[in-house]
Amino acid sequence: MVDLAVVDLSRLQFALTALYHFLFVPLTLGLSFMLVIMESIYVMTRRPIWRTITRFWGTIFGINFVLGVATGLTMEFQFGMNWSYYSHYVGDIFGAPLAIEGLMAFFMEATFVGLMFFGWDKLKPHAHLFVTFLVALGTNLSALWILVANGWMQNPVGAAFNPDTMRMEVTDFMAVIFNPVAQAKFVHTVSAGYVCAAVVVLGISAFYLLKGKHRGFAKRSMTVAAAFGLLSSLSVVVLGDESGYALTDNQKMKLAALEAMWHTEEAPAGLTLIGFPSLEDRKTHAEIKIPYVLGLIATRSVDRPVEGILSLVAVAEDRIERGVVAYDALERIKANPQDMEARGQFETVRNDLGYGLLLKRYVEDPRLATPEQIKEAAWFTVPNVPVMFWAFRFMAGIGVLMIGLFGTAFVLCTLRKHDTKWFLMLAVAAIPLPWIAIEAGWILAEVGRQPWAVEGVLPTFLGASSLTVAQLWTTIVCFTLLYGVLAVVEVGLILRTIKKGPFAEQEAREAEASTEGEPAVV
Repeated sequence: MVDLAVVDLSRLQFALTALYHFLFVPLTLGLSFMLVIMESIYVMTRRPIWRTITRFWGTIFGINFVLGVATGLTMEFQFGMNWSYYSHYVGDIFGAPLAIEGLMAFFMEATFVGLMFFGWDKLKPHAHLFVTFLVALGTNLSALWILVANGWMQNPVGAAFNPDTMRMEVTDFMAVIFNPVAQAKFVHTVSAGYVCAAVVVLGISAFYLLKGKHRGFAKRSMTVAAAFGLLSSLSVVVLGDESGYALTDNQKMKLAALEAMWHTEEAPAGLTLIGFPSLEDRKTHAEIKIPYVLGLIATRSVDRPVEGILSLVAVAEDRIERGVVAYDALERIKANPQDMEARGQFETVRNDLGYGLLLKRYVEDPRLATPEQIKEAAWFTVPNVPVMFWAFRFMAGIGVLMIGLFGTAFVLCTLRKHDTKWFLMLAVAAIPLPWIAIEAGWILAEVGRQPWAVEGVLPTFLGASSLTVAQLWTTIVCFTLLYGVLAVVEVGLILRTIKKGPFAEQEAREAEASTEGEPAVV
């Protein structure tokens, strides 16, 4: 039997690593293209202030970029160390996008990021701008390939189980790349990163204006952040709607769970604005609904129902029973590869094999499972409803606030009222909000996939390595301490950069020049 303590600790370690890594990714994604915009203005106008603006925000980008790379490498190692059977079972598909990400995007970033930082006085302005663009392109391509891999875990298209090798294999790589879930996740995630960067630039610029420092720098930075942030926050909402639509056909249980929708919602389906879901009585108390909205998001119609958790559990129970048949046929094929009857039977139920494997949580041989265990396994396909429900509302609520924040910023910047004190204080206070929304979104995506490592294919508890509880606690504690130190270093470096200000390098050169011009003291 599977040691569930090992599985839970492996999941905890990966969750901590992923959530920590994702503190750095959004800012890197967004700042990279904001640097392209700022440097483009410098190249077009040749005004030195825009070069100073680009270099200052480039320093913030560089600090964040280094920490993002360091934590990302650790996360990839965990696939082999903590999730070895997962890597064996689906590595032929999952590993390909990650390999392309390393060979294409990461190498592009690594090659040009040095030129971007150290090439200011060695490259012509147009050439340096092109280098900055390549860094931004590489950063976003990196996100694309990683989310193609993650999107396949959510919606495993373009692959099939091979009963001879007992592994998943690619059947259509183009289907893997153009997976609708992966594409929706990519544009939504990248847009959220753009919002995050815009909030950081807006908040730090507001801080300088409140302090009465670097006013010209802060006003220009604030204007860029307002325009970039408004477009990005609007796109997050639009593309988030597309992600919701993608769930309707591919991850119905996730959609039902984030809405705490226990019963099928007849058309026109309403969106639950707020409520209090209960796992005990499988009901959402005191819910307030907005008519029609869920139907429009999930089905693009007002005449189609949206399936609820109870009906989806019944579907899962049927699939588990067919999965037992698939497991039995597979065992017969393993015993006799020439058994054509078993192969024929397996082909009729091959898509339900993963559901049969859910029973391994309760019994060594799924064929020996009782009806009660099958029912329990069917309910095991329901993710943590309260976590899903509230994570979605935190994410969506902050998303709406961001539209209001940047809409106000855009109006104030257009009217040249950058010094509006109440808004400057609001902008500084809003700096943590995008990270809260982004982490909530990541929790929503990954908790909503449970109990699957790969949706409908491989249960999470079967993917873990054969480690001990002591080994896992040791690495969790060590990683937590290390990442805690790195977080302190990151925040300290960024605060130090902000305190020094955008003209620190220029002031240092002027001070050095004035010192060299003074007569020597004897």
